[in-house]
Amino acid sequence: MVLLQLLHELAGEFSWRLTVAHLNHQLRGRASDADERLVVRTAKAMRLPVVVGRGDVKQLARAKKLSLEMAARQARHDFLARTARRLKIRSVALAHHADDQLELFFLRLLRGSGSEGLAGMSWKNSSPSDARIELVRPLLGESKAALLAFAEAQQIPFREDASNASLDIQRNRIRHELLPLLRQKYQPALDRVILRLMDLVGADADLATAAAEKWLRQNRGAFSRLPPAVQRRALQRQLREHGIESDYDLVEQLRLQPNHPATIAPRVTVARDARGRVSRCELAEAPVSEASRAVNLRGHASETVFAGVHFSWHQTTTGGPIPKTARAGREVFDAAKLGSRVILRHWRPGDRFQPIGMSLAVKLQDLFTNLKISRAQRHRLVVATTAAGEIFWVENLRISERFKLSNRTNRRLQWRWKRP
Repeated sequence: MVLLQLLHELAGEFSWRLTVAHLNHQLRGRASDADERLVVRTAKAMRLPVVVGRGDVKQLARAKKLSLEMAARQARHDFLARTARRLKIRSVALAHHADDQLELFFLRLLRGSGSEGLAGMSWKNSSPSDARIELVRPLLGESKAALLAFAEAQQIPFREDASNASLDIQRNRIRHELLPLLRQKYQPALDRVILRLMDLVGADADLATAAAEKWLRQNRGAFSRLPPAVQRRALQRQLREHGIESDYDLVEQLRLQPNHPATIAPRVTVARDARGRVSRCELAEAPVSEASRAVNLRGHASETVFAGVHFSWHQTTTGGPIPKTARAGREVFDAAKLGSRVILRHWRPGDRFQPIGMSLAVKLQDLFTNLKISRAQRHRLVVATTAAGEIFWVENLRISERFKLSNRTNRRLQWRWKRP
């Protein structure tokens, strides 16, 4: 609301024609509707046109396997870009501030982002939903405290999002737990130090990006002679052109292994040649492949074959000591916890798994990375889930903590597999 007030006051001086756009994310029920009413009421009081949209963020998050925060961000950018195109607007102003930058730095740091990510948001850049539309952030240099003080002094109405207090969201844990701890115990001037670091990292990232883009345009000199930072940025740019989201492992595999295809999805590979040029290849569909197989565990014993792997199982009543280690090709589970029906399938991006001995579920992709399982191998491994979708077994990994045997186990499922 502070941004709207400032833009409205300056519009006459700079001949701006303003339109207010608001997306109701429908995540907080009546509170979200109250946010919408405040925006509409304020815009009408200023005699400005207002466009309101509604997005089913929860449905989008489920469909694309995104966190609610990422789904809301995508829905918001898509709505703003769509509205700007329809109204022939070239620039969209956003109200991000310095505190947002600080939180974003630690979010990306904990995710292992490179220099381009750690540089944070730019004052001006293209919309991720439409490169023809420019995003500007006039308040990026101002702290939240300063904006709140300004709003109170000018009696600008605003609403606080109650979900900002929820510690279930990682950004909020960073805001309410990590940053206060760092300021109190380690660096009182944390905000100034990190924002300065982001500026330095951003300048280095811009230099590497410019060098990579120049090399891509001119294709002069051997790829192997480029500095590693420029190599990485050149590969990232090419992967983005192919519509591929890059990560550190993929970029490093391409950088260090020319002419060695990397599997990024079933039947889809990318490779780079000795000159550093990236190509994408979609392989012919394997006729024998199937997406999943439902397995009925009722009865004493049975067997099946999925993706070339032979599975067999049988149930027994509890007896004898709990085995401490599994033998090759065999595991034992608590049959009651598994239920009477399980699903065999392959790994999917976004899958989460809680290996035995771990207190929380983690992304399978992170486990694969830590265990140095190649991208090609990841897509071959078979995963077993309960009927509800919870993973209890991954080929060649430890079993799930939730389905291990305990002193309360009444029935055991002996699970065997063999890959030719």
